[in-house]
Amino acid sequence: MSYGTADSFPSVTLDDVRGAQKMLTGVARTTAMEGSRYLTRLVGAPVHLKCENLQRTGSFKLRGAYVRIAGLLPEERAAGVVAASAGNHAQGVALASSLLGVRSTVFMPTGAPLPKVAATRHYGAEVRLHGQVVDETLAAAQEYAARTGAVFIHPFDHPDIIAGQGTVGLEILEQCPEVRTIVVGIGGGGLAAGVAVAVKALRPDVRVVGVQAEGAAAYPPSLAAGRPVSIDRPATMADGIKVGRPGDVPFRLVEDLVDEVRTVSENNLSSALLLCLERAKLVVEPAGASPVAALLADPEAFEGPVVALLSGGNVDPLLMQRILRHGMAAGGRYLAVTLRLTDRPGALATLLGVLSVADANVLDVSHVRTDPRLGLTEVEVELQLETKGPEHCAEVNLALREAGYTVID
Repeated sequence: MSYGTADSFPSVTLDDVRGAQKMLTGVARTTAMEGSRYLTRLVGAPVHLKCENLQRTGSFKLRGAYVRIAGLLPEERAAGVVAASAGNHAQGVALASSLLGVRSTVFMPTGAPLPKVAATRHYGAEVRLHGQVVDETLAAAQEYAARTGAVFIHPFDHPDIIAGQGTVGLEILEQCPEVRTIVVGIGGGGLAAGVAVAVKALRPDVRVVGVQAEGAAAYPPSLAAGRPVSIDRPATMADGIKVGRPGDVPFRLVEDLVDEVRTVSENNLSSALLLCLERAKLVVEPAGASPVAALLADPEAFEGPVVALLSGGNVDPLLMQRILRHGMAAGGRYLAVTLRLTDRPGALATLLGVLSVADANVLDVSHVRTDPRLGLTEVEVELQLETKGPEHCAEVNLALREAGYTVID
């Protein structure tokens, strides 16, 4: 394998990554490597979690942003920098700029989570809200750069960004020299490309596996076509890897150096986030949990020891609440039941008694009495239940049917 890019695109080498590591001394943390007993049992080999969710600004993005901005010429620094991001890159650029004494302007979508907007401002950036989607925000930032002369800091499509992100790979080899497989989430490809450059140059025997969300998987068709391909309307809860087209520079590196790109479902992602929170006591955003999602989806596919790179932990509390409920539902710990019963006094109390005996916790009850589908004396009841897993869900359904209830859904 070669350790550069083809055609007219600039290369990124191990020396670039090592230079970035020196530049980041005292700036980026060497984040922890935590073992996971649960995933180790599941995979049948040691599994470690590289905790970039504990990095400054809550993600790996500070690494690349700092290296990129630190490499600017004095006149470029004087003009300031501009970026577009829904969250992690925004915070990385804001902090890196503040540390280097460079003025920064960050464009964010109007619907960006308030905690991420507030954090970006706190790190010193001027935040401008523009556009409903990141593409509109990106266009506004590029127009601003053209109009003012500010340097546009791309989130992944630049050699300095990739070199900075690659320092995570060097840390993984230092902290877990016996590693056989590294699993990393992929959006535009900057992190995966940088990690692969560092790891493959030093340990070509280590397998690097990229992970994308099924609804935002631009790399599989791009790799099949041999060039970056755009996908329409990427959709996933994992906004950190919700990218519609691979970057030109990282694509060539991923194509040359990453051994495999897998996709995971939304259920996989929410289950992985829940696992990180419950088992590892780590707050991880959906994109950051994507490597764990891949392990959950196909645990026998990974040779150990495995390092799963948790790329970030910036998740809006309201979104976290919805994702956790989704993850619990995917794990059989929530059960939604719709059934019909005779509309008479005591009917609901009798139903709740059946559920109590079945040890199901009732979270919510709603009645529908006025519906043309219902008989004159019928009422439709929708129940939200907390259960103990798939087997308990089946037991609850069986208890309802044995009690004579007609379960519609």
